[in-house]
Amino acid sequence: MLVKLIAASLLTGLISGFFITFYELLITFLTYFIFMGDPFQTIPKLPVWYVYLIPTVSIFFVNYIISKERPVREYAINEIADSIAKNEMILSIRTLFLKILASALSLSSGFAVGTEGPSAGIGAMIAYHIHRLFRLPDMLIKMMISVGASSGIAAIFVSPITGMAFAVETIAYQFLKQYIGYLILASVLAFSVAMHYLEPVIFRHSSGRMLDTHYIVPVLLFIPFISFFIYFYLFFKKRILRFIDLEIFRNFSRWRNHIFALIGGGAIGTILLFNPHAGFSGKFVVVHLINSQTQISIMLILAVIILRIVATTVSIYANAVGGIFLPLMSIGAMTGYLFGELLVRYYDFQIEPFYFAAIGAAVFMGVIMKLPLTAVVLALETTFDYNVVVSTGIIVVLVSYLSGLSFKINRKTITKAESIKSEKNEPS
Repeated sequence: MLVKLIAASLLTGLISGFFITFYELLITFLTYFIFMGDPFQTIPKLPVWYVYLIPTVSIFFVNYIISKERPVREYAINEIADSIAKNEMILSIRTLFLKILASALSLSSGFAVGTEGPSAGIGAMIAYHIHRLFRLPDMLIKMMISVGASSGIAAIFVSPITGMAFAVETIAYQFLKQYIGYLILASVLAFSVAMHYLEPVIFRHSSGRMLDTHYIVPVLLFIPFISFFIYFYLFFKKRILRFIDLEIFRNFSRWRNHIFALIGGGAIGTILLFNPHAGFSGKFVVVHLINSQTQISIMLILAVIILRIVATTVSIYANAVGGIFLPLMSIGAMTGYLFGELLVRYYDFQIEPFYFAAIGAAVFMGVIMKLPLTAVVLALETTFDYNVVVSTGIIVVLVSYLSGLSFKINRKTITKAESIKSEKNEPS
């Protein structure tokens, strides 16, 4: 059995690494093909009708794929693992390729969803089939899915430890002591493959491994600042969009997905026309805008933050296939950068705005997704800076508490249709 587990972990890591690399490169190819070049350069030159047509047609096609293969939209790994363990879901090779296609279409057409959810799902599907190939006991299915999910995250972020932390914090915690070795093995192998082809998210302007006491006051001021934007995100998602979803479901339940596809296509088209950086997964915002040392207009930063909040929530309700890990990181990074710029320009604080961009990226994701450990590990792997890691740990816990006072935060966005289905399946 031990030899089988080692071989299964090796195979899962290697195959996941190549699949995730193909998935990321497919997104890049489709993006450049659809927008006839670099979208950040070509969108302002394209006809307005074409910019609206791309996301609208894409999301209708994605919804058609989902209607034929429901597991394509599932990216909550814990739910996937539970469903498989209860024999309520079977993940076929067809599902794997349709998920890659649906997610690549969603991301390449401008929807503000991330690659990490599908990547974890792709890794989980690969691990599921390897579990069957090696005829491992049913009791190990959740462990293998954890191994696969960890591999997917490690590959897409080109960060092995973040992948492990994500899997441990979502579904693998009960297996930590017994099976962590296999999780590490697969994650490192998937990371090794992806490292040759993909670009990791790294904040290059961190100050080092010494704690700087000058950051204490700015860190304390950052807590209410980022809390405000997290409250705004949660208010928009849970109050406005959920109300719209409820009204549409109540009056036009049969056409709910079509109506939200039109809303999503129209909203994303408008956002792309206003500012292309507010669409897509947000990796460009995190990697290029935050790591460049050129000054960015404060009004532009604020506009992109608000537009990305709208784009991310609308994308999920429109059934775009993707996660929210990267989109939330991009919102948090821009929020942190905005905070740093305000302190430097108007209050003469001697701080580095990129420092707060790194903290904001980790905190925003950690609070909304309820992944505090992953947030701290992410801060460590993207900066290797103790100032960022310590600040992230303090802020993510305090802001999670403050946000929990007014909102019930779920890791997965539940639409009205899914809520009704869930209630019907509950035992009376």
